[in-house]
Amino acid sequence: MSIERQQQLIEKQIADIIAGIAQAKRDKAENFTIKQMEKTRRGLESKLEKLNSQTRKDDVINFEQLGIDKIFVDEAHNYKNLFLYTKMNNVGGISQTDAQKSSDLYMKCRYMDEITDGRGVVFATGTPVSNSMVELYTMQRYLQYNDLRKMGLEHFDNWASIFGETVTAMELNVMKMFDRKNKAEYQKVA
Repeated sequence: MSIERQQQLIEKQIADIIAGIAQAKRDKAENFTIKQMEKTRRGLESKLEKLNSQTRKDDVINFEQLGIDKIFVDEAHNYKNLFLYTKMNNVGGISQTDAQKSSDLYMKCRYMDEITDGRGVVFATGTPVSNSMVELYTMQRYLQYNDLRKMGLEHFDNWASIFGETVTAMELNVMKMFDRKNKAEYQKVA
């Protein structure tokens, strides 16, 4: 993707984080939550600074110049680690880490939506959701971002308040279910 498009995406993410931090402060959220969001903001600003300092030695063709009007993504579940920010913490399956390949695909999906009116991306996968609802939200961001935006659900917290429910429950540790002898035998097998 062109540097300009990458800058636009990162700047939008920074703006979303800043708005989220302001909302968290108004809601008197936990300091830990605000600090995590501040850390994410600093990481994005560092990423933007690094991108701005890049100088291209070669004149390369970027994705937008290739004339592509349809993307087929096989094994789409490999792109589930897409950036998101949330005020939720200590919730299983929510990670605020970002994989470069996921961000790159996201930018391409937004570009394809722009030039094809939302009909330029096809995903194929046998496991669209394997661990958490965040993966479902991520798939919707790739494929239905404009629809999420129209409904005011482009931010995870808004989406989760409609389609999810936070439940506090004890998680069983499988290893505690074995006695010491079985645990030792289990570890030998594993």
